[in-house]
Amino acid sequence: MIHFVLLIVCAVAIYLSCEWFVNAVEWLGRRLDVGKMAVGTILAAFGTALPESVVTLVAVTTGADEEAKNIGVGAAMGGPLALSTIAYGVTGAMLLLKRRREREPEPAGTDGTAGRVRARPVGDEKDMKRLAKDQTWFLPIFVVKVALGLVAFAFKPVLGVLFFAAYAAYFWREIRSGDDGGEDEELEPLKLRPRAATPPTWAVVVQTLATLAVIFFASQLFVRQLDAIGPMLGLSSAVTALLLSPVATELPEVMNAIIWVRQGKTQLALANISGAMMIQATVPSGLGLLFTSWKFDGALLWSGLITMAAIVYLLLTMRAHRLTPGRLALAALFYAVFGLGLIPILS
Repeated sequence: MIHFVLLIVCAVAIYLSCEWFVNAVEWLGRRLDVGKMAVGTILAAFGTALPESVVTLVAVTTGADEEAKNIGVGAAMGGPLALSTIAYGVTGAMLLLKRRREREPEPAGTDGTAGRVRARPVGDEKDMKRLAKDQTWFLPIFVVKVALGLVAFAFKPVLGVLFFAAYAAYFWREIRSGDDGGEDEELEPLKLRPRAATPPTWAVVVQTLATLAVIFFASQLFVRQLDAIGPMLGLSSAVTALLLSPVATELPEVMNAIIWVRQGKTQLALANISGAMMIQATVPSGLGLLFTSWKFDGALLWSGLITMAAIVYLLLTMRAHRLTPGRLALAALFYAVFGLGLIPILS
């Protein structure tokens, strides 16, 4: 019973910390004079991707044997899977709930019949082009990442450095993108200094670091509770590690998305997810290549294939400017397919 109570407490702690984190990170972006979208793709993504990146780092560098180190490989593969399916799916579901009363009916037909409800895209053409660009960066890197897990050669570990370089290039592109052409939004007062119209930089930094610390430790405790609850529900450790743990480690991104959608900042929510995906596709992968054999079994390969399928689906709808909240929510079904596919693989 205590594990279920701690699970709920951790989830609440992560949500409340994310409320303070997104508030602080928007002010941090204003202080650093980075573009609005870079706040999501770089600043917020770096913070929310920290828990799973540390899991990979600790596992691959301190693991006593190859099996222990492979926990880091699983984390490096599970993160992008959960983000491309669950995180995007939850964002789509939240948008559906939010837009339920905001949808505009199409004009009535010539025969006097009422128009159908119009399902509006999640952004304009410029927004879709930018999101598609992020997925276009992610997909080839992820394909190479999966392909390397199927082969073995002497200098494979050295290629880990190239993944760090790929993220450095993405980081530089985002930072140099400047403002995104949108109007400067009025930010909510910093929660640490609610009466200050312009909070001091030290308060912004303190709130950012403090909330990151709470998110990090609450996420780790959340994962431990899932590891304990899994066997209680009759799930094997392998199923718990591949199916539940990635969802837990990506919980901060999901919480951020819920908060930003609720505030009407959909593009920041989506940018946070796509930015975290770029980190997950590069940094943990580079660590895995440097410190492990980076060899995939059937379950890891299956997770890679499902992730690629989800990204191709999203990329096609983004490029066609047909990414509606409903289609975004459908991304979560890919995770269900992943779970069903694990049954014959692990049995």
